[in-house]
Amino acid sequence: MGFGKKNQLVGVDIGSFAIKIVEIEQTKKGRSLKNFGRIGLPRNAIREGDIVEQKVVVKALRTLFKNLKISNRNVSVALSGYPVMAKRITLPDSGRAQIEATIQDQAEQYIPFDINDVNLDFDILEGEKTLSEDEDANEGKSLEVMLVAAKKDVINAYVDLLAAADLSPGVLDVDVFALQNAAELSNADEEDGYAIVNVGAEELGINTVVNGTSLFSRDSSFGGTQVTDLIMSHFDVDFERAEEIKLGEGKEEAWGQKLETGVSGVISDWTQEIKRALDFVETTYPDKTIGIIFVCGGSCRVRGFQEYLASQTDLPVVELNPFSTLSSNKNLFDEEYLKQMAPQACVAVGLALRSIDDK
Repeated sequence: MGFGKKNQLVGVDIGSFAIKIVEIEQTKKGRSLKNFGRIGLPRNAIREGDIVEQKVVVKALRTLFKNLKISNRNVSVALSGYPVMAKRITLPDSGRAQIEATIQDQAEQYIPFDINDVNLDFDILEGEKTLSEDEDANEGKSLEVMLVAAKKDVINAYVDLLAAADLSPGVLDVDVFALQNAAELSNADEEDGYAIVNVGAEELGINTVVNGTSLFSRDSSFGGTQVTDLIMSHFDVDFERAEEIKLGEGKEEAWGQKLETGVSGVISDWTQEIKRALDFVETTYPDKTIGIIFVCGGSCRVRGFQEYLASQTDLPVVELNPFSTLSSNKNLFDEEYLKQMAPQACVAVGLALRSIDDK
């Protein structure tokens, strides 16, 4: 995650209902938060990772960069949702050159899209240090590989969006890996493996990590919008007010038994999805241990969620704070504000840790 000033990128997290931007500066004393800002997006401007209203999103990007007075136009952006897939797979150890030459054919069985419609990338996870270029030396061995596939039309849409906003894409990342970067920055001393649960507006992302390597990740079509819709209906309020009520901001409203029951049902669904992922990891990797769950995302503070998740998994549940190890100018950043916004900033911080020369 090291980076030099010339290769520095601005982390831009384009979410379903908001854009978050983070700029990190490398100083002699370590990493420092140089810029952080957030701007809301109309509902359905971004839908399930697809850019629906490009002009609206471009205007928001331009406004946020202008308001924050950011001169660096080189950015790192994450893709998420159904158009992107990240999967740990096992391949015959046929040598690095041979894997690179045949990865498209080998990967086709794992990709839920037409192989011709995606861009592929991969990273060797285990055995990298001993991997030989000699195929005969590797015969009978297997190799753990992280395979990433993203639909070409989605990639092109994001590149076009950034160009329209006068921004240059230095890195197109995947949100699950950006979150992992943020978690590693904030919890470098964590000995046990951990799970990162990202509760977004329209997506519940789960990633399990042991020794710095992702074991299993998945995205589900759950999210905070489920709760927001329940609140809108119950109180007969607009989306913005429902969001405030959901997160306990502004005037407190008495929820009532019907709403409490509805929200409890949503939280139960989220938790069961998370438990299924943890159970899969426990069964598939019996020698690996998940010792803690880090939660993040704009809806991770829905009332009762963290407590219920902890009770159902018997694991500590802690909010991920990507600002905790970054120094910041107290005259520019209010400490309480950063703490309040921390769960929403995780992807943007992880993206801001990338640099132009990253692979």
